[in-house]
Amino acid sequence: MNDDELRQRLQAGDPASDLPPADPARVARLLEDTMNADLDEPADDGQHEQHEPQESRETGTRNRSPLTWLVAAAAVLLAAVGVFALLGNDPESDDVPSAAPSSSASQPPTVTELMAPPPTSARCMVPNAETLATAQVAFSGTVESVAADSVRLAPDRFYAGEPTDLVEVSSPPELMTALVGAVKFEEGRRYLISANGGQVAVCGFSGPFSPQLEALYVEAFPG
Repeated sequence: MNDDELRQRLQAGDPASDLPPADPARVARLLEDTMNADLDEPADDGQHEQHEPQESRETGTRNRSPLTWLVAAAAVLLAAVGVFALLGNDPESDDVPSAAPSSSASQPPTVTELMAPPPTSARCMVPNAETLATAQVAFSGTVESVAADSVRLAPDRFYAGEPTDLVEVSSPPELMTALVGAVKFEEGRRYLISANGGQVAVCGFSGPFSPQLEALYVEAFPG
């Protein structure tokens, strides 16, 4: 339940909700008069004249009757109801409480964005830990989706680079077709991927997860 709903319920159960808000200055005077009035003072019959000592702030509350305190409490309650109604009926008031931001509001996932490498006629070198160690991004993760122009993975471990919630490889379809063919991306399968300059490394440096490829990554990134 937020603050607006709570205020509406309080106003619905308030028996004085249909009354206009009490004037705070008038309520203050009523409270002061009530506190200063002596309800226990006997009526003057003209035969006896009594001189009571002047009350002070320290002694004035000592002999108050229960009725005095009851009236005072009612005046305070009336003042509170009036102020609440005044604030609740003023939509432009700066004092109207507002609902706090919901802590359950989810933040968008962080994403590492990579690209497919351009086609090349160069011969591939044999994968080795020394070359792999220069990768700016290296991780293991599972493919969540494969599309014509993108592949999305959910990483479970980062060997290099800033960890994120997702990794997305996107490029024109012709480049993605070559990359998918080289790495053999399949939905639901786990992979080891490395990249430099935002481009996925191929030639055996990226591929389906296997003990042999994992050992190469562990050797390249011992930390």
